[in-house]
Amino acid sequence: MSSFIFHSPLWFLALLSIPLVIWLRGFRSVPVLLVPFASAWHRPSIAGISRWPVALAALGLALLVAALARPQKVDDKREVTTQGYDLMLAIDLSGSMLAEDYERNGERINRLQAIKPVIQAFINERPQDRIGVVVFADHAYTLAPLTFDHKWLARQLERLRVGLVGAQTAIGDGLGIALTRLEQAERNENEKRKGAFVVLLSDGSNNRGALTPAQAAGIAKSRGIPVYTIGAGREGRVPYPNMDDQGRKLPGYSYMESDLDEEALRHVANETGGKYFRAHDNRTVQGAFAAIDQAEKIEFESKSYLVTTELFIWFAASGAALVFLAALLSRKRRGTAAAAGSWEAGVVR
Repeated sequence: MSSFIFHSPLWFLALLSIPLVIWLRGFRSVPVLLVPFASAWHRPSIAGISRWPVALAALGLALLVAALARPQKVDDKREVTTQGYDLMLAIDLSGSMLAEDYERNGERINRLQAIKPVIQAFINERPQDRIGVVVFADHAYTLAPLTFDHKWLARQLERLRVGLVGAQTAIGDGLGIALTRLEQAERNENEKRKGAFVVLLSDGSNNRGALTPAQAAGIAKSRGIPVYTIGAGREGRVPYPNMDDQGRKLPGYSYMESDLDEEALRHVANETGGKYFRAHDNRTVQGAFAAIDQAEKIEFESKSYLVTTELFIWFAASGAALVFLAALLSRKRRGTAAAAGSWEAGVVR
């Protein structure tokens, strides 16, 4: 079943102006002007067509007002079943992610900037998946629970910056919080979580938190949740920008040994049945997608929603056509009246 509504019904108040305009026009047309042979305007043949332009114009304007009120056909709510995965992104925002050991278009960028395209790819290129986000540094926090609203999720990710939740790195806690967000008993089969994954993006140097990466990996393994790890950073000495007390970047760099811990990230991935990737590898996203897509998908029942069809174009087109036709008839009426006046003037002469 479906219903017919107007999205902006207040526009119908404009209809009150149409009778007023017609009344003013009729009031003005009272024969008080001293025009020679004005009686020709009141001939039955001319008066018969003189009402049509007004009527058509009024109807056309009414249809245009209705178009402005946005008529819509609204279908009933529907339940849609889709297939996909549950993905939690665990993103490192610790101070070490400020290391600018990457380049883009000839300019240095930090590790967070380097992994942001990977994050955006998960959001933009996997519309059938529910995606959530956990961020971690000193502590771990849920930025977004699992959701199909990827546009909203993208807006939340614009808020990410290094140091938002501290300076140190609690990888184990970040992974642990992500795992709790995937707890859904109805998705379990033989005590294993179906269709769920964690994608951990970090430089891999854990130095804070209640859980170690190895402990968190053990929990993920027991629940059957693969963890795909993506390492950000390069080996050796890497440049760190100088910062003031307010976190603003100063000229110059300090060079320190990289704290990228690839061994820890590889262990988490291997222990849970996932895979390890490097952020600078152009095949990182495609490789992660291909690995995830080998698993069995789960079914989602999306929320009920309304299917709305806009109908304003039909009202607008019809109204414009009637106004145009009224203008043509009015022009014809004026031409007929002028010819009749000229004929009567000739008779009198």
